[in-house]
Amino acid sequence: MITPQNVLKHELIGLTAEISSPQGRRGYAPAQGIIADETRETITLKCADGTTRSFPKKETVLRLTLPEGATVEVEGRLLAGRPEDRIKKKIRITN
Repeated sequence: MITPQNVLKHELIGLTAEISSPQGRRGYAPAQGIIADETRETITLKCADGTTRSFPKKETVLRLTLPEGATVEVEGRLLAGRPEDRIKKKIRITN
């Protein structure tokens, strides 16, 4: 079960996400959709209009909607690296 406390150790593909630039940075227009793919450096989002857009992890803030309906905001830099290696990382999440 995915919770806000353990979201970094789970698969993100299939989750609904809103991606934006970090506060104070100019970058790209925010996007909403479903995470379609994840690589070491990027997140690919399938938008409602059918297009897919890729974003660099290190330069994004993700607002994820979990299956139970909870919403959690994650800095993309915490997701940097291969998805399968996130399980091994020790990351402390504070409320």
